[in-house]
Amino acid sequence: MSVVSPPPPVRARPDQRLRGGALGLLDIAGSTMANIGPAMSFYFSFGFLATTSGVASPLTIAAAGLAVALLGNTLAQFSRAHPSAGSFVTFVGTTFGGASAVATALLAALGYIIGISAVIAVSGGFLATTLKYYAGWSPPWMVWTLVLTGASAALIVRGIVLSTKVAGFFFAVELLMLLVVSVAAIVKHGGHLSAAPFLPSHIRGGMSGLAEGFPLAVYLFIGWENSAALAEESENPRRDVGRAVFSSVAVMSLSYVLFAYATVTGFGYDVHKVGAADVPFVDVARGTLGVLAFLAYVAGLTSTVGSLIAGANSQTRLLFNAGRERLLPAFLGYVHPTRRTPTNAIITFIAAALLIIGGWGLGHVVGHHGRMDATSFFAEASSMGSILILLVYLAANVALPFYYRRYRPTEFRVVRHVALPALGAVAIVVPLYYLVKPGQPAPYSWFPYVSLALLAASVAYAVVLTRRDPALGERVGAVVADGYEE
Repeated sequence: MSVVSPPPPVRARPDQRLRGGALGLLDIAGSTMANIGPAMSFYFSFGFLATTSGVASPLTIAAAGLAVALLGNTLAQFSRAHPSAGSFVTFVGTTFGGASAVATALLAALGYIIGISAVIAVSGGFLATTLKYYAGWSPPWMVWTLVLTGASAALIVRGIVLSTKVAGFFFAVELLMLLVVSVAAIVKHGGHLSAAPFLPSHIRGGMSGLAEGFPLAVYLFIGWENSAALAEESENPRRDVGRAVFSSVAVMSLSYVLFAYATVTGFGYDVHKVGAADVPFVDVARGTLGVLAFLAYVAGLTSTVGSLIAGANSQTRLLFNAGRERLLPAFLGYVHPTRRTPTNAIITFIAAALLIIGGWGLGHVVGHHGRMDATSFFAEASSMGSILILLVYLAANVALPFYYRRYRPTEFRVVRHVALPALGAVAIVVPLYYLVKPGQPAPYSWFPYVSLALLAASVAYAVVLTRRDPALGERVGAVVADGYEE
């Protein structure tokens, strides 16, 4: 069969080039795990996960880790063939054309902005909680949110190397604190440890309990795709993106299983008590040894800020690349002349997230739901953002076999390029169903309709834009990571 060539690569203008070759494998892997934010994700999700999946919730986490690894295969295969700062936008658009690229760019941008707004809010909220617990001082959490967001934005604008290393450092501190508390809790309860958390028979409701808890477990890994958007700034993106993805998923899977085991053990394997706790892991730290609670709070603080820095770094690259290729407004494709950071995309991304927090809070007041607290907003915004992001994941899994059959037929493999992405698509459909299924309380019951409206609007905008600009499809993925200097 004849081989179809993708659009020929072009060299971007100096004001549209990121700093190529600035990041090594450890940098992008550390950034990926910082973006996942294990303390933040685990603290605010595990209580509900334990009540849905039961004592054997660690098995649900292990199943989610396997599912995310299947998604990681799709990202690794695309990045090996076509590394790009556009990540999913480039992968889907190169496969299915300009209209799909524009629609994917809009959905990804909206999903990630809503998702980062949850991280922004909870960073200030967790700092406020920590100050109240240790100092009895309780200024509004939004004040701390603005302070931490401003400091993070200033760091991100200064450069990819510095901000990535800071995020990686925060992750290292976070993981160390979590491991110390977990091991201490297990040692303290060493006299009555149980294998129940690892027995399938202890999953509440059997397969239905596993399926119901599965979306929450998958959410623990959101951010696993961080490294793909850093391809243009990586030393060897064709090799390192895949390695960063799989190593990050493996480390996080093992860590989450340990944290989950320590938590259910600390509560005497009583999942009702786990679900009733505000932050179960912190309660375990307090009960194990009072001073360990401080380590748990440090882990939470470094996790929220590290996730904010790492997430904004990678996700603004998608926005920047879409502006550079004129899928979105061109001013987003500007790069600072000396720092080589996508300044306009960063400012737009973070400002939009803050506006969402403000608008969401106003909605609570107008709708007479009371004042919005950071933890509730985190849960609501995370759910809404996850629906849009999962749709993008699904599109990428569908695109992979078509891409390889069309552009790289000699490398096409049925298992790697058909079977694994098909399993990955199934793994996405399960949590997507539970996020949009009927019968949920407001505002979660509104999210499926909001998502459908955003999807329809994105497709309509994409069709109009590609008709006005027929050459748009040729620009998708035209700038590749290989060959960049500096």
